[in-house]
Amino acid sequence: MKYDVIYTYIKEEIFKGYIKPGKKLPSIRNICKKFECSKITAAKAYGLLIKDHIIYSVPKSGYYLIENSLNMNNNLDNKSIDFSTSAPDERILPYKEFQDCLNQALNLYKGNLISPPSTQGVENLICTIQKQLQNYQIFADKQYIFITAGSQQAINIFTMMDFPNSKKNVLIEEPTYYGVIESLKLNNINIIGINRTSKGLNFYELENIFKHKDIKFFYIIPRFHNPTGFSYSNSEKKQILKLCQKYNVYIVEDDYLADLDIERKSDPIYALDPYSKVIYLKTYSKVLLPGLRISAIVLPKEILKTFGKYKKWNDLSTSVLSQGALEIYIKSGMFDIHTKKLREVYSKRMACLNKCVKTCYNSNIIWHVPPSGFFASFEVVNSTHIDYIINGLKSKNILLTDPNIFYLNTNVPKKLVRLSVSRTNTFEIQKGINKICTIIK
Repeated sequence: MKYDVIYTYIKEEIFKGYIKPGKKLPSIRNICKKFECSKITAAKAYGLLIKDHIIYSVPKSGYYLIENSLNMNNNLDNKSIDFSTSAPDERILPYKEFQDCLNQALNLYKGNLISPPSTQGVENLICTIQKQLQNYQIFADKQYIFITAGSQQAINIFTMMDFPNSKKNVLIEEPTYYGVIESLKLNNINIIGINRTSKGLNFYELENIFKHKDIKFFYIIPRFHNPTGFSYSNSEKKQILKLCQKYNVYIVEDDYLADLDIERKSDPIYALDPYSKVIYLKTYSKVLLPGLRISAIVLPKEILKTFGKYKKWNDLSTSVLSQGALEIYIKSGMFDIHTKKLREVYSKRMACLNKCVKTCYNSNIIWHVPPSGFFASFEVVNSTHIDYIINGLKSKNILLTDPNIFYLNTNVPKKLVRLSVSRTNTFEIQKGINKICTIIK
């Protein structure tokens, strides 16, 4: 929709500092001329900006920016640029819309607040998600879909429960999401790592691990990998699947940022699986509200009963209000509108990052920038002291995450660093990359 384009354009102008608090925004007439649209379309875009408390209207005068709404450039020299966080940008989260859905859910599901619903989840939400998953090429009967209190809860259950293959060890990519490493360690699970690089996996090593290491499941993040930003090709996904079938290994597929993918031909591993070896995880926390703590998982038939038992005695059921609100939010079409906006925002940020790293060329840095998502990464070629680099950048108000948390062995020097654009605007990206390229020699 063109009003979405106008909405995003005005926010970007604010981010860049071109529109300052108290300054008049372009008139409706000028917007109509610039975007070749009707006055109704321009007014609708400005109406959304007012609704989001970004601008205000003065009758017979025009539209103005609210103080401290989105203007991020004030005192930026003294403000940290946070490339470390994995939290979504609170400035583009749908607080008001989801609050309205929560209020509706309270009326619709007040009877369910007296006694807990099915351990599997609220049936209406499961049916809604079953239909939604078809957009990701996930076709599953509703009996195989469970609602959990975030993907972390599902992962914790997988680490504790027995699998039909009667195996005990868990394989992870290295680096990987540190929450999985901590969960496995707390449950005293024997963890084995396999190196994942920009070139993918070493399939000879993968087969050797499957053959000799008694692997229960392989936890992977196929697209927009945390912390690297890498994504597997369909060919790589099929190779992984074949080996899992050959050696009776399950896959736990964490597809946490599927909604940010601008390449619609990129199917999840689940969609390519003829062997019923894939457990699919989809979280709603990353694209909606982190505190929502709701995920959908699709299970193979043979582990349904065991998972259901563990889920029941883990928390009885996931929050009814959260489930009801999510159902309403998806059914209303607001989820699709919101995720479309997110794809535009994060693909623009990655495009800006990609442009910056090409402009600020540094032969000592190898960059890995995906087309969308939260995370990019870079490798420092001639340094074995990443901690010194991270501390040096911190002294210049550039925040990065210690890469050690993403690995099993923290004693081996790391050269790859995660860079998150989840909460940085394009102006901050430009300024931050300039500093990184200058400081790293």
